Amino acid sequence: MAFSAKKLASCDPKQLVFDLHSELQAHSFQSALQALERLATQDSNVRNLFFFFIIVIQRKLRLRTPLIADQTTMVASLLCTVAVAVLAVAAVGGEAGVVEHTFVVHEMNVTHLCNTTKIFVVNGQLPGPTVDVTEGDTVVIHVVNKIPHGLTIHWHGVRQLRSCWADGAGFITECPIPPGSERTYRFNVTDQVGTLWWHAHVTCLRSTINGAFIIRPRDGKYPFPTPVKDVPIIIGEWWELDLVELDRRMRDGNFDDNPLSATINGKLGDLSNCSGIVEESFVLNVKHGESYLLRVINTAFFSEYYFKVAGHTFTVVGADGNYLTLFKTDMVTVAPGEAIDVLMVADAPPAHYHMIALANQPPEPDPQIPKYISRGLVRYTGVDANNNGLPVPMPIMPNQHNTMPSYYFHANLTGLMHPKHRRVPMHVDERIFIILGLGTICRGRNTTCKRQRSLETIEVATMNNVSFTHPNTTALLERYYDGTPEGVYTEDFPVRPPRPYNYTNPALIPPGPLEEVLEPTFKATKLKRFKYNTSVEIIFQSSTLLMSDSNPMHLHGYDVFLLAQGLGSFNAKRDIRKFNYHNPQLRNTILVPRGGWAAVRFITDNPGMWYLHCHFEFHIIMGMATAFIVEDGPTPETSLPPPPPEFKRCDAS
Repeated sequence: MAFSAKKLASCDPKQLVFDLHSELQAHSFQSALQALERLATQDSNVRNLFFFFIIVIQRKLRLRTPLIADQTTMVASLLCTVAVAVLAVAAVGGEAGVVEHTFVVHEMNVTHLCNTTKIFVVNGQLPGPTVDVTEGDTVVIHVVNKIPHGLTIHWHGVRQLRSCWADGAGFITECPIPPGSERTYRFNVTDQVGTLWWHAHVTCLRSTINGAFIIRPRDGKYPFPTPVKDVPIIIGEWWELDLVELDRRMRDGNFDDNPLSATINGKLGDLSNCSGIVEESFVLNVKHGESYLLRVINTAFFSEYYFKVAGHTFTVVGADGNYLTLFKTDMVTVAPGEAIDVLMVADAPPAHYHMIALANQPPEPDPQIPKYISRGLVRYTGVDANNNGLPVPMPIMPNQHNTMPSYYFHANLTGLMHPKHRRVPMHVDERIFIILGLGTICRGRNTTCKRQRSLETIEVATMNNVSFTHPNTTALLERYYDGTPEGVYTEDFPVRPPRPYNYTNPALIPPGPLEEVLEPTFKATKLKRFKYNTSVEIIFQSSTLLMSDSNPMHLHGYDVFLLAQGLGSFNAKRDIRKFNYHNPQLRNTILVPRGGWAAVRFITDNPGMWYLHCHFEFHIIMGMATAFIVEDGPTPETSLPPPPPEFKRCDAS
């Protein structure tokens, strides 16, 4: 082609007039556009110029014949004007782009363990397609719903600065996309680098409708050795039960259903078999001496997972779209909702090595679920299929009932100090103390009933003894924006528990007279409102009331500083001294330890309606949730804009 990226960079209009005019005279209009498109694909700095050029030619000039000299001069001048801006941005780390996908949600039959199950997936993939963007990009996702159920897609961990309308939280920020309908999500990715994920956010559909969301640094540089390749490791579960039916059963207080297996990237692994037919394992091919960035995501409903690769160690480098201080370990613990980035160097003797994902759970007297495990394979290049006749090493895993490795793993992580690192707010405007636990309500319209897990009650999950009632006909954000909360929600979420007790007393786990006094609760849609730019501190306290699980608490629209974690009941006089104000982690999902607590702080600088919930699916359905209203700031730049044109209100869905 007569003109080039170099000539665009020099921005000489006279030379561009000559080159552009010659090209358009020598070839057809379409071939000239194709030539410029080829140039755009070869040089990223020209890509935005190409799209601008197309708009100018096709929409402004409406040409059907070759350009005359005056028109060519105008186009060349416009190209130069845009080139100065685009190339200036490129000089400081590359231009922002638009990443666009179409997600077609549809049914698909999959056979595992001798049974064929109908599942819901995106674009025929399990896990779904990876959204791969660069910091500063605009993301546009068109969702086409071809399943017989409504759904939304949530962009888990994306800050959604002033774009709460695109958060995708069903009945919180929008009503579900009806069957046969479409919706477009549009948002920017700002000041985040690392691994997040996306998933369905209505009923239990996220089990199979999920995928990785990767944000790369704009300058292409990492604060750790650059890996040869990055690999999403998505840990999940395989369910044969229809997921909508599973949701219905759990809402009715039936928690007897379980998945059949753990999965790694949708594969059950060769520890699962039926009639001698061994299930397929996920295989990671590596080359000796090279490093790999494993992006470990837990999409499971029920469990934290331990993840190890035999003969290898990891360096933890990030979590939830934020960098961490480098931390070496031989095992990763990842809770539902979390995303942990680890470097793995292929430095073992070339061979095959097993990887294991093992679910942990509290020991009895907690209610027990089956043992969930999936096995994959790390395979070095040049090693034959039978591993040169040698046995394949297995990693040594903790006992599934030992939850302490999870506590120590999370407690050892700290945030990486770097120029863009945000500072912890040292003053606190509002303090909230939230007890996470279980309780019961009477079935039907009964006001009295027998407790202690009797058939007269429905077990629910609570925050400060309130079990959240999720709306099912309207969206909270719409009602807040329109100023019509009446009959839908109130703004009196309790900022402390109604009564103090020994929150981590093991005697409260089994049904009995001690827990029966604390068991009664109620359902309501209680929210908490904050003024813009409020400094908030929350102490999350896991309780042992009817169950001693950990609780992965996810706040939409925010990263929060994790100041400290501890075991037992939080004691302000003793535990505030443990707060890390220097380099705490920034997280969107906080694992509150089993029988312990976690302290976080954040500034309410993102107006909108933001869902806060435990990421154990059964806890969400049971009501361990609320939403935070963050008011507008004093300027348009600190306020929530009106709904974008692509947003569909509930009455239009």
